[in-house]
This record gives sequence, C-alpha cells and structure tokens, in this order.
Amino acid sequence: MKILLPFAAASLALGLIMTSVSGSDRLTLQPGKSGRSETIAPSGMVCACHPLAVQAGLEVLRSGGNAIDAAIAVNAVLGVVEPMSNGLGGDLFAIVYEAKTGKLHGLNASGRAPALATREYFASKGMKSIPATGPLSWSVPGCVDGWETLRARFGTKPFADLMAPAIHYADKGAPVPEVIAGYWKASENRMMRDPGSKAVFFPEGRSPAKGELYRNPALAKTLRHLAENGPASFYQGEIAKKLEAFSLASGGLIRMADLKANKSTWIDPVSSSYRGIDVYELPPNGQGIAALQILNVLENHDIHKMGFASPEYWHLFVEAKKLAYADRARYYADPEFVKVPVKELISKSYAKARMALIKPNAVLDKIDAGDPKIGQSDTTYFCVVDKDRNCVSMIQSNYEGFGSGLTPGELGFGMQNRGTLFSLDANHPNRLEPGKRPFHTIIPAMAMKDGKPWLVFGLMGGDMQAQGHAQVIVNMVDFGMDVQAAGEAPRIEHRGSAGPKGEAAAGSGTIQAEQGMPQAVIEGLKKLGHTVRPIRTNGGGYQAIMINPKTGMLHGGTETRKDGIAGGY
Repeated sequence: MKILLPFAAASLALGLIMTSVSGSDRLTLQPGKSGRSETIAPSGMVCACHPLAVQAGLEVLRSGGNAIDAAIAVNAVLGVVEPMSNGLGGDLFAIVYEAKTGKLHGLNASGRAPALATREYFASKGMKSIPATGPLSWSVPGCVDGWETLRARFGTKPFADLMAPAIHYADKGAPVPEVIAGYWKASENRMMRDPGSKAVFFPEGRSPAKGELYRNPALAKTLRHLAENGPASFYQGEIAKKLEAFSLASGGLIRMADLKANKSTWIDPVSSSYRGIDVYELPPNGQGIAALQILNVLENHDIHKMGFASPEYWHLFVEAKKLAYADRARYYADPEFVKVPVKELISKSYAKARMALIKPNAVLDKIDAGDPKIGQSDTTYFCVVDKDRNCVSMIQSNYEGFGSGLTPGELGFGMQNRGTLFSLDANHPNRLEPGKRPFHTIIPAMAMKDGKPWLVFGLMGGDMQAQGHAQVIVNMVDFGMDVQAAGEAPRIEHRGSAGPKGEAAAGSGTIQAEQGMPQAVIEGLKKLGHTVRPIRTNGGGYQAIMINPKTGMLHGGTETRKDGIAGGY
C-alpha cells in the first residue's frame, strides 16, 4: 500500500496540476501520490537506469553475492546498454557502507592527466582551453581499476562471474529503451564522423530505435578478455597496448606509462547534518560538498513552514546554490595538488556567514564565477543494498554523451572527455598538471540516521547533481515525501550566473523550472528578479534506496526522467 505523505506541504507539492510548457496536457495528481509506487522488498534491492542491469544485479544477490559484487555487474551491463553515459572508457566514484564494521568507505576511481598533458603543450598549439572533444580531451579511464579495487576489498565473486551478464548482452544484444534511444539519436551526427564510433555504436548507419536489438561484439570480446586475463590487462596488458596504439594514431597524449600508473584511491566521505540526518558526500575533486553547503544554509530556515509551492523557499534555494557554486569554482580541485578547505567550507559557522549575503527580496548578481565548461553531462547512477545491509552508492560517467566522440573500434567502448574540465589558467586551483585529476561533477551520496544507513541515493546531470541531492533531502526531510515521490517531484536547475574563471558574475543566471512546478512559484520568482525558463525536464535521473528504520524494509525509488526501475526480492 502506498504510504500517504504526512505533511500538508508535501501533499500540496504532489497534488499539483502538472502542466506542460505549452500550458496544455494537464494531469492532476492525487494529493500525496507520486506517479508510481515505491518498490518495497525485504532482502535486497537494485536501482539503475536500465531494467536489464537491475535484473543482473538481483541475480548476483540471489546467487550469494553481496552489494559490491552486484554493483560491479550492474555497471558492466550499463556500459553495454547505456553506452553514451558510461563504460570502460570512463571514471567512477563510490560510497560503500560495510555492514560488519559499520564503517563508510569512499572510492575515487577517476583517472589522471597524461604525463604529456602540460599547459605548455596546449599553449604551443595556440589553445586557450582544452577541447571538449577529440583525443586531447582524454584523461586516463579509471572505471576498470575502480571495479577491481572494490571487488578485491569487499567482493565475494570472481571478476569473470561479474562480467558474465555484460558479455551476454554485448554478444546476444539488448533492446534499446525509450530515453536511451533519445540520447543515442541526439549524438548521431557528432559520433558518426568518427569511423570507430560509427562502426561500434551505429552499425546500421543510424542510431538504434526504441525496441531494436543492439549488439556490440567488439565490447563482448574486450569484456571476455578482461574476464579471462584479469582487469590489470586494461592498464598493462593487451588492452593497454591497444589503447596506446589508438592514442598515438589519433593524436592523443595517453601512453602505456600513464595507464600503468593509474590507481584508484580510498578516501573518507565527509558529512554535514541536516535536521538530524547525516548526509555523506565525497570530497573534491568532485562537487559533492556543494550539496552540503546548500543544505547548511537551508537548515537555518523553516522550510517545512514555507512549503514546496512557496516562491520564498525556491528563492532561498537558488541563492544558497549560487553561493555554494561560487565556492565550487574557486576551491574545488584535486587535493593531492592543491589545498582544498573542505572542513571550513562545510562548517555551520561558514554557512551562517555566507547566508548573510542572501536578500529576501532581491537576487544575488555579483558572485565569484564558475567554470563555463561545467554543465550537462551523460552519466549513470545506481545503488544496491543486500540482505546484510551492505550498501553501495555508485556513479560512473563518460562526461558528455559518448565522451570524447572517439572510439577504439576493436575494443568497443568510447573514450571519456573528462580532461576538458581542466583549466589552462596557471593560477586556477583546477589547472592542468600531469598526473592530476580534473574537477568532476559526478557524485554518489548516502545519508545516515542514528548511525545507520537511511538513504542510498544519487542522480545524474552535470551541474544538476549537487542541486538535486539537496532537493531530494529537503523533499524527504522537510516535506515528508517518500523515496519515490522525492525523485518524481518537479525540480529546478539553476544555471549560469558565472562568467569566465575567477571573474565576478554578470547577472543572476537562469532557473530552469520543470513542468509541474506551481505557476505561483514561477511568477513569484520572476517578481523577485529571477529569470525563469519553463522546461519539460531538467538534466538528471534519480535512483534511491531508503532503509526503513522501523521495519527494516527496503524502499526503492526511480523516476521517469530515465528508463530505469527499482527491483527487489
């Protein structure tokens, strides 16, 4: 039975008249009801952007594997069935809750800049920024090492077993669902200019349509090789040799030495409390602490009393986001190369000091600049909880759709373009340096209540991610939404308000308000001076598993911005 939301504000939020951008096609939702029910199960649960990946993870759990085993299998399948968003050529971050010790562990499996990637090299080419596509946008792919690092520490299944479902779908094919088909189509013109990408991802000379079977025999061969020879082959064996050869032929900077030097890093998640809930994120080089900074400001206000349909709340949210993202632009970078004041940025005292800049009846239009290259990205997020309540929150990405636009055809996966997020400004903390990790937008999250996992969650979409994390927590904690409704509720995404790196902002940016956002909110924000753009859907795509503290049951949520499901047993 669907649980009704306990707060009037939440009932109002989800009892909205859902209206399209054109003002037609109205759909009235019942108060307290989301578009679909939560998935509730007693033993294990997997939430991901493709049903076949969810099924693969559940099969691992049912066969005795744990959440870490299942997450790796899920990710491998997603690399086959959602190749524009993730795969062997991308990076990975994870937060793991280890049930037997009660400890949280963070993994940074993002790759580093090649040794040849220097600012002087780009200056010699007359470049003022790193290209968004092509071989110069590459950093070393960290995904495969991330899988093995997780498995070696926490897994119970052989690597070959975890690759088996992905090999099956790459060999035999998998039908393409609706949203993924749309992403595929959107990249068609750009990707078909590269022979390797055309051969691997557009074998019929076009993108696969919804419902069509897609096969990737080259990727099946690569995955089978990894299963038989071990993941180390990706960095120092036959696959590494092929990657170096492809880089040399394409004009890239990755060499065998860069691949051999790649190593994932265990890191401690950081947290801040929000009304008794401890929200955990990973520290930079990712943007996770921006969500904590936003929540620290919001905690000083009675958000529940304001209500979801209040322009006052959304104005406060946007202004808090601007302040957090200004700090993001100024400070977030690889902590192995620069000092990042994480403790200070996520402190309550700092939030109160920054909060004093917010004006209740006017918008902030003079703040530190963000990086104009940081925006939308194609990413996949998924989460797993097993019968012992081990929890995995994991995110994996190629950055932009299909990454750099280049694909080593015989290997069957696209190469990421995460290196484009480096700055060539020598004074910028995120400046390009050999061996350095670039700023990352992809962030997993987890929330704890009374020292136990409460919510394993995340969402996708570049700049949207930290904003989305904060909105989900507010939806559940302040507005009483369940795990499904919290993701389905209409979201806003604030974009812009920042000029080139390090400059003062000119203007207050644009609020993209999804359909279903109350018209009173939109009009109220406009009156305050915000620029508001109605939009059908923002970037994103949310997955979450809530562990009910009273019943111990697993409550899963996944929403219609993606093709996924929440599956349990």
